[in-house]
Amino acid sequence: MASYYEKIGGAPTVREAVDRFYVVVLDDVDLKPYFDGVDMARLKRHMVMLLCSVLGGPEVYEGHDLADAHRGMGVTGEDYQRVGGHLIGVLRELGAGEDVVEHVVATLGAVRGAIVEQPAEAAG
Repeated sequence: MASYYEKIGGAPTVREAVDRFYVVVLDDVDLKPYFDGVDMARLKRHMVMLLCSVLGGPEVYEGHDLADAHRGMGVTGEDYQRVGGHLIGVLRELGAGEDVVEHVVATLGAVRGAIVEQPAEAAG
């Protein structure tokens, strides 16, 4: 049985998805501030590795732990949903099947807690 990685077309499609994804994310006025001062070429390389790994491709993600990479950024649940929605939209534009989309949605759900920072509880 073909991996999700193979189903979407392998590395060329993953690279195209990542390129399109960051165009959309950086055009989103609510998300753009998260990327101020970020080395986008480096971030894209890491995202390609991560997406390849999530989809069952041969590349292994060797970047920072997701919690460490996002610590202190103040990512809200709403913004996390927006980012995920943009990724799913790009994958659909590139012809990803619903099985691939469902797998990515499940993965996004599984790692949400490592990325979203819960607001501090009010002292009282």
